[in-house]
Amino acid sequence: MNKMLSCFSLLLLPALLLAQPAPQHDLHFKQLATVWDEAIPLGNATVGALVWQKGDHLRFSLDRSDIWDMRPLKGLHRKEFSYQWIEEQVNKKDYKPVQEYFDAPYDREPAPSKIPAGALEFNIPADRKVKSVRLILANAVCEVQWENGMLLQTFVHASQPVGWFRFENVSENIQPQLIAPPYQSDIKEGGEVNSLVGDDLARLGYQQGTMQQQGNSITYKQEGWGGFVYQISVQWKKINAATIEGVWSVSSQYPDTKINAVAPAVVNSAVQRGMVQDYATHMSWWKDFWSKSAIRVPDLLLEKQWYLEQYKFGSAARRGAPPISLQAVWTADNGRIPPWKGDFHHDLNTQLSYWPAYSANHMEEALGYLDHLDENKANYKRYTKLFFGKEGLAVPGVTTLDGTEMGGWTQYSLSPTVSSWLAHHYYLQWKYSMDKSFLKNRAYPWLKETCTFLASITVKDEKGLRKLPLSSSPEINDNRMEAWFHQNTNYDLALMKFSFTAAAEMARALGLPNEAARWEKTLSEFGDYSITANDELMFAPTLPYNESHRHFSHLMAIHPLGLIKWEDGEKAQSVIKNTIALLEKIGPDYWCGYSYSWLGNIKARAKDGEGAANSLQIFAKAFCLPNSFHVNGDQTKSGYSKFTYRPFTLEGNFAFAAGMQEMLLQSYAGFIEIMPAVPESWKDISFQQLRAEGAFLVDARKENGKIKEIKIVAEKGGQTKLKLPFEQWKIVSAKGITTGKAVNGFIELTCKAGGVIVLKNDQE
Repeated sequence: MNKMLSCFSLLLLPALLLAQPAPQHDLHFKQLATVWDEAIPLGNATVGALVWQKGDHLRFSLDRSDIWDMRPLKGLHRKEFSYQWIEEQVNKKDYKPVQEYFDAPYDREPAPSKIPAGALEFNIPADRKVKSVRLILANAVCEVQWENGMLLQTFVHASQPVGWFRFENVSENIQPQLIAPPYQSDIKEGGEVNSLVGDDLARLGYQQGTMQQQGNSITYKQEGWGGFVYQISVQWKKINAATIEGVWSVSSQYPDTKINAVAPAVVNSAVQRGMVQDYATHMSWWKDFWSKSAIRVPDLLLEKQWYLEQYKFGSAARRGAPPISLQAVWTADNGRIPPWKGDFHHDLNTQLSYWPAYSANHMEEALGYLDHLDENKANYKRYTKLFFGKEGLAVPGVTTLDGTEMGGWTQYSLSPTVSSWLAHHYYLQWKYSMDKSFLKNRAYPWLKETCTFLASITVKDEKGLRKLPLSSSPEINDNRMEAWFHQNTNYDLALMKFSFTAAAEMARALGLPNEAARWEKTLSEFGDYSITANDELMFAPTLPYNESHRHFSHLMAIHPLGLIKWEDGEKAQSVIKNTIALLEKIGPDYWCGYSYSWLGNIKARAKDGEGAANSLQIFAKAFCLPNSFHVNGDQTKSGYSKFTYRPFTLEGNFAFAAGMQEMLLQSYAGFIEIMPAVPESWKDISFQQLRAEGAFLVDARKENGKIKEIKIVAEKGGQTKLKLPFEQWKIVSAKGITTGKAVNGFIELTCKAGGVIVLKNDQE
């Protein structure tokens, strides 16, 4: 970098000093990846790029998150499309029609689906050998150096739908080429069509789009289903004899929607601003993002992975853009429809993707998820009435860009408790922000309509307890008839109990005691969880945990919902410990990467630092590619799973980050606990501005095995308790926060908005 003389290059150096990630957290390689899923990822939640080498070409795989084929799933909305009809088929023990009508079309039909945009390629002479490839996290810049001194710097702007590239020390005329997806290629015969592999793009039936070049500008225009159009545009210029600079964009337009600026116009605007100005605003956004939180732990593998997950979260989550789907802005670049159609899976995938947002203090980015849900609420209510025949709010488990149902395994794609799991994110957004307006106008309305639906669809059993007519536990017993239960599974029961508990809490916070009493009465009508005589959570009253499975759906009450808490005492601790022990005894044969990430969170809730760290280490070393992408299967083939495939999805990545944060800070039990689940060997740890429930920002530092100092900032004021991590302590400073007496190892903090307190270990 010392040879770089451009203004753009000089801007990089001070940014590294200001940002939280250190150079050891960056991705460093000696060559470009030769497959798309190991590429360097860049993105801003609207557009994204993967930088790699395809054959002799440097390739940028380009994507935009709202490029979708939105055609209705063929045959789904037939007269039998109802929860009641499925119940009748289960009762008749004639399930094949259900599978044929609602399961099979998801695999059989090529759309609806997320689709890839295209690519930029640069013809680099074959004798040009790459010297180094680096993703600089602090700047969100990819840098490639060749042995002959040529240098590439490229980034996707943090808040504008453009990507920039700059080649320096160029000895030949490097020009970009736009490469369109093969919408008109020969359909491969004989290959198995399934959601994991992804269908052939040619099956979409598109006419290949048009490519136009005028001087140093190329635009590709592609029409999709129903009049949908997207465009890719690139423009470049020579700055001098040895420097080339360019910018690209991808735009989309659906009929009868707000008109978006087309890609050529977006590119022209970027050219007018210039790369240096765009880089400055890009860096400003990332500087602010990285300032939100930071961690340091004495395990470089885990620390680096955490920063890589934060980077990907910042690249994939943003208000004003669609929420994180299975692959976000990095759709598979392999000439096929992406795995599982790149859709929105609400049976686990979207939920896990936002787990780290709250305690990592990225509340603004988390709102993009809830914005999407609120925007599509009318569509969800249409589905609720159509499929369930009820008022209130249910959400399909698998949806398109606008929230429309897509079918799939009915037990999760058409589950009645999806809106309850989504409600948990509204609850977390409120608890971590204490935003009264959000509570009143968004969180409580979502919970209220969810509970209205649940109250109307549940029925009383012979004991007078509420149950669903049909219950399930994703993805237990796959999509067979046996996957439906006539009694509540622990999965559904936990979600329903959570919904009524949270609705009552919210109603009381809003001064609505009558509504709170209504929800509490309904809550009291649900039974207990199904637990064995050995204190092990079961799938359902008729089915113990008896098989290795990737989805820990029976553990929802422990995590993420926190309805069974370690802090509740001996009985709860026995259930948590024994349930985890059974999970590990049966083993990980059919776990995937996110199973290990989730287990890291669960073990942190069980105050098992060694176990949490071990689970997260296995995830990072065995289930991630060199670029940090989670690919579901055990890439080391070390027996961590019998799944050794590599379909890329993001939820495991972000659940990992949440697990790290659970080890360092917990507040779900009504008090702040510092480093509740870290290994004994971790003697030196620190974190800054992790967020606790109640809108408290926390810093803490541990040295030589002892916690030395804690700082708490009360963003909104209020009261909380701190579990004291040291026997003797003193208040170094306090402003706007008063403390009560220490009782049983806790002190109560009474805070004004903006109050700050610093406590220090006083044992030395």
